[in-house]
Amino acid sequence: MNWDQVVIAIVGGDRREQEIARCAVAAGAQVRAYGFPWPDQGIEGVRHAANAREALEGADIALFPIPGIAPDGALFAPQCAERIVPDSAMLGGMRRPGHIILGWADPKLKAHCEAIGITLHEYEWDEDLMLLRGPAIVEGMLKVLIENTDITIHKAKVCLVGQGTIGSLVTHTLLALGARVHVAARNAVQRAAAHAAGAESHELTALADVLPGTDIVIASVPARVLGRELLQKLPPHALLVDLAAPPGGIDRDAAQELGLKFVWARGLGARAPITVGRSQWSGVRRRIDDILKGIQ
Repeated sequence: MNWDQVVIAIVGGDRREQEIARCAVAAGAQVRAYGFPWPDQGIEGVRHAANAREALEGADIALFPIPGIAPDGALFAPQCAERIVPDSAMLGGMRRPGHIILGWADPKLKAHCEAIGITLHEYEWDEDLMLLRGPAIVEGMLKVLIENTDITIHKAKVCLVGQGTIGSLVTHTLLALGARVHVAARNAVQRAAAHAAGAESHELTALADVLPGTDIVIASVPARVLGRELLQKLPPHALLVDLAAPPGGIDRDAAQELGLKFVWARGLGARAPITVGRSQWSGVRRRIDDILKGIQ
């Protein structure tokens, strides 16, 4: 199959998906879209569908957003008037063999796709793509910190939970801004890297000793590490920022009950939609090329 025979449905997302749609058209695909902010002038070569099912009808490949799926099964689509929950009925109109490319899929979506013969391709944890969109995420995170605190980042005590690809970028950035950075991570190599960068490194079991006096807590692990017992150790002014995919690294309900300010900062790549959209497309295009080779 050639690119000009491929029908791509782009469903959900934010302004990054506008740029992905332009890239898909430039590659020669037939493109339909629904669920992300639609520009007044439209997008040349892209058909704006009335709903998600119409966008997916007859599509060979569906592109879903990278921020993932909410606990209720809805796609990330912050400016869409309706919740988009991809189920068997919605996906059933795709042409077979159908393929969905997205950040990551929850068990429900995996079950629907398995039942109707659609293949999932997840790229949330592709290190190269994480690094490419990393600067935009870090810039967006800094905006969140500045807007939600009454202190400077400089000299603030910051605790980072997790030290993966994005976490390490956050560590280096905050150190450069003069923050007193503490990193808690399960992985010994990641802790060593944080130490080498100039941060204080700790095992997760030491969080109870680290959190008292902390001004800002940033979580980047998609596992509930910070529960009520640990959150009670924080001072009242502490800001909690969760960068992780659902279910997140921080118990949001406990934070709110304790009166702590909490921000679930999903979709920070939208800070630079053109830059990040193009970087995401570079990974998506590789997968589509592989899919097309397999169909021929």
